[in-house]
Amino acid sequence: MRTIVIAQDLQEELIKKIKEAVPDWNVVIGREEETWKPWMPEAEAAAGWKADMMEYAGEHLKWIQTWSAGVDHLPLDTYFKQGIQISSANGVHAAPISETIFAFMLGWTRRMSAYAKQQTEKKWHHAGLKHEIHGASIVIYGMGAIGEETARLAKAFRMDVTGVRKSGAPSDYADRIVTPEEADQRLAKADFVINALPLTKDTEQFFSEARLRLMGKQTFFINIGRGGTVDEAAMTELLAQKQLGGAGLDVFQEEPLPEANPLWEMDNVLISPHTAGSTEFYNERVVCDILIPNLIAYTKGEILPVNQVNQENGY
Repeated sequence: MRTIVIAQDLQEELIKKIKEAVPDWNVVIGREEETWKPWMPEAEAAAGWKADMMEYAGEHLKWIQTWSAGVDHLPLDTYFKQGIQISSANGVHAAPISETIFAFMLGWTRRMSAYAKQQTEKKWHHAGLKHEIHGASIVIYGMGAIGEETARLAKAFRMDVTGVRKSGAPSDYADRIVTPEEADQRLAKADFVINALPLTKDTEQFFSEARLRLMGKQTFFINIGRGGTVDEAAMTELLAQKQLGGAGLDVFQEEPLPEANPLWEMDNVLISPHTAGSTEFYNERVVCDILIPNLIAYTKGEILPVNQVNQENGY
């Protein structure tokens, strides 16, 4: 009997759907190590968060379905050499992360973080409120599901939307699509710059000091991609000098963010603890929209239809 190991705690309804999709498979489900570890040597497919699951895999393993959108934590080259297919959870984050992006933007322009602090002090003060996002300009790096949904919502605020794609493929919602090189010319006048890039060999430190310096003193920079795509030291210095207007940061080079990191105490920085993609619907979306369609295709010997990782691109 073929075995799939899913190292995740799931609702009974989702477990039932998986077993109905592959009734002749041995389906092992549970996040605790004692549940999944004994089955890894014979597993043909595995799904979950942790890369260390694969330390216990045997020669039968042919497909890994990650529970995260990013795959930069995996030894991709090793898996590809072993002939293992990899698919990610890319796409499940479009709703919660786009909401987080707008929470950062609205929290910044409408001074909500300042008001929250004032509330604890019972202080009635304007706090310098003056900005709004209606009609503002936004540059979005990474026009995947997250970028597209962010662009769609931005149009409701009549924002001027520039999407950045190296392929130049069109978007249904952006006013224009430009290459990364062309986007450099737009950073000085951008009100908001969104980093939704995955971490690959091509995007590591993509937001270098030089690129960050292209942004204006009014620019609010949001990183919901990966900490490694940004020169964090340069960004921190520019924020401290007020050469960069502000930042909304969900991801960092070191996580948890150390208590001594100066970003914690900057009045022009909003921080969330890598929770931009968190939602009560996460498991449901991974299982129903990605895992089951891929599982059905895999059993038929077909190409994985959803989010198969490309060896060259690294995502």
